[in-house]
Amino acid sequence: MRFSLFVHMERWDEEVGHRQLFENLSELALMAEDGGFGTVWIGEHHAMEYTISPSPIPLLAHLAAKTSTIRLGAGTIVAPFWNPLRVAGECALLDVISNGRMEVGLARGAHQFEFDRMAGGLSAREGGKHLRELVPAVRALWQGDYAHDGEIWQFPTSTSVPKPVQQPTPPMWIAARDPDSHDFAVAQGCNVMVTPLMKGDEEVVDLKRKFETAVANHPEVPRPDLMVLRHTHVHSPDEPDAWRPAAEAINRYYRTFDAWFGNKTTPVNGFLEPSPESKFEDRPEFDPESLHRTAVIGTPAEVIERLRSYEELGIDEYSFWIDNSLSHEEKRASLELFIKEVVPAFQ
Repeated sequence: MRFSLFVHMERWDEEVGHRQLFENLSELALMAEDGGFGTVWIGEHHAMEYTISPSPIPLLAHLAAKTSTIRLGAGTIVAPFWNPLRVAGECALLDVISNGRMEVGLARGAHQFEFDRMAGGLSAREGGKHLRELVPAVRALWQGDYAHDGEIWQFPTSTSVPKPVQQPTPPMWIAARDPDSHDFAVAQGCNVMVTPLMKGDEEVVDLKRKFETAVANHPEVPRPDLMVLRHTHVHSPDEPDAWRPAAEAINRYYRTFDAWFGNKTTPVNGFLEPSPESKFEDRPEFDPESLHRTAVIGTPAEVIERLRSYEELGIDEYSFWIDNSLSHEEKRASLELFIKEVVPAFQ
């Protein structure tokens, strides 16, 4: 099982400037490369200070110039906000810049807040049809001349300029949860990325089952890879109670996600307060003690034991999701410990 880093610039107040956050992200990505991680993933979000990435492409292009081996993942491009020609061309350009290290993840999108601003108020529930139309169009554009006459996009004969270094195409990933999404991804020859969010490892088992069902339904397709993305924090055995601030930070992250996802409050200069603790009195999965069990939080030995179960389950890539509302120094210390103590157990 290989490792990747999933990272954004996080801004929780105005004390830390965007330039510092950019430098912090770069430092974590360089640490991941030096530590043997296979890929660094950066997603796409708009007008939200707590997860800053209006486009992953320029950030990854910067990292391409700073690194030499780590692969560079756009994880994920939100299909309804892009034209297929733009996805194909910009991703291919990143592949050229990085000399064949680009990977692209694609998703239907989730935040209605973003759809209201980026897609003319289209319902986020409609994003799936954009994803299903986008994926084959991008692959065709990478191959050569292609005209598209779809339900959503129409364009005359065109091609991706430039072409990607990786042939026939760079790796493509799809964020999937329901069985239909898994089936579509596998049928298209795409790898699958999943996140159990605040659920326990029974959810990982269930997502793996959906993936295996899709694989069995498409024996004509070479078996794709499966990635699990999970909030991760490693602390020293000398600090047995260090799990609590990490779990509380992840609780804050999810309550903030809830506030943005609810789309009921107008943000102020890109900030929204987390939804109040009282809202989740009947949602035990938000409780720090529960998050200690579900997120991957623990000493190196505890994290190794947990990840061994993922490896035995047949997970191909584990993505260390470092976004969690902790300080950069705390994130760096956690990643250092993971690299020093956890990664060698899987090499």
